[in-house]
Amino acid sequence: MKKIVISITLACLMLIGSIIPAFAAEAPAKLQFAENGEFKILHICDCQDGYPAQERMFTYINYMLDVYEPDLVVLGGDNTVGPEETKEAAIEELVAPFVEHETYFTLVFGNHDHEQGVDKDELLKMYQKYGGEYCLAYDADPDLYGTGTHNLPIYSSDGEEIKFNIWLIDSNHYVEDENGERLGYDSVREDQIEWYNNTYAALEAEAGETVYSLAFQHIIPPDVYEVMFPSVKYGLEPITESYNGGKHYPVIFPNTSTFTGHIYEPPSPGVFNFGEVDAMAENGDVLAVLVGHDHKNSYETEYKGIKLINTPGISYNAYGSEIVRGSRLITIKEDSPNTFESEVITVNELAYEYEDFREAMDISKFKAGFWIFIDKLLLFLAKASSPIAKVIY
Repeated sequence: MKKIVISITLACLMLIGSIIPAFAAEAPAKLQFAENGEFKILHICDCQDGYPAQERMFTYINYMLDVYEPDLVVLGGDNTVGPEETKEAAIEELVAPFVEHETYFTLVFGNHDHEQGVDKDELLKMYQKYGGEYCLAYDADPDLYGTGTHNLPIYSSDGEEIKFNIWLIDSNHYVEDENGERLGYDSVREDQIEWYNNTYAALEAEAGETVYSLAFQHIIPPDVYEVMFPSVKYGLEPITESYNGGKHYPVIFPNTSTFTGHIYEPPSPGVFNFGEVDAMAENGDVLAVLVGHDHKNSYETEYKGIKLINTPGISYNAYGSEIVRGSRLITIKEDSPNTFESEVITVNELAYEYEDFREAMDISKFKAGFWIFIDKLLLFLAKASSPIAKVIY
């Protein structure tokens, strides 16, 4: 009976796909809530290594898969770098832990993934090749700007109803002027936003209600500066860059009253804002946009009711921070899909708790505890500065 129901569901989706371009391609597998009503996502960002990658990163990833057993892993962009001739080997190595743990994974691309001479269309094929049945990444509409924008519905624990949705959106790489001069990072484009609107309309029609969701992309939307770096009072001099087509945000430090977590480098959004978050706010489905890109940042803020969340980098090849290096675990519950839980699990927190992990990473418990103490101290100081920020801003 279940096979018949699933077949009917897939047939309906194919019919909708013939009418609405948003369903031109479908998810390779069906995700659903576990019997306990939970769905766990592990967000791993900025692995940013070549082949062979540093073993410490894989030790951490494997341990996270063993301990937390996520239902889905999302690679948050800048997943592999290194010479063109080793690109395929790097991808095979990166996805091996997910295949070995029989864990579904998907991905978005960052601004560095394609820079080694292999375009993103070919990279996606490599992930699909080596990930096999566990790779759920696909290109929903190859005509869209970028590569690999897609969505993954999550069904109820009995597999009958769509209860949640995951958006995976290519935030692209760089913007250039008419002379080929690089202006800065790119953003999610208008046709991608239109695809999102059309796809969401189809999801809502099928479910008969709001289908809440999380969106994953590499580069933070420019709206983050509206919240955390607004114009300050008293004519203080600016030290940040220009974003959003030349709009300048004169700040000397972020408004610590508007976010939780750490900011150790200025957020680096695209130079133009094409209205992505505005569209999401209007539809009312997206609970949060989760990004990587800024390796040293680990924060949560909110704009128009949507959380903007930065997951820190895990790379031991690219730059990072000993305080925040880690990944983010997100938990969604079937009985309350309009909320979610999110926590960063750092390398040091894992090392402090598990002796065998400490030994594998060659980290003493004292060293791990020291960085955890520094982490808590800095969080306390940021919170204590909030009243000052409210006066300045």
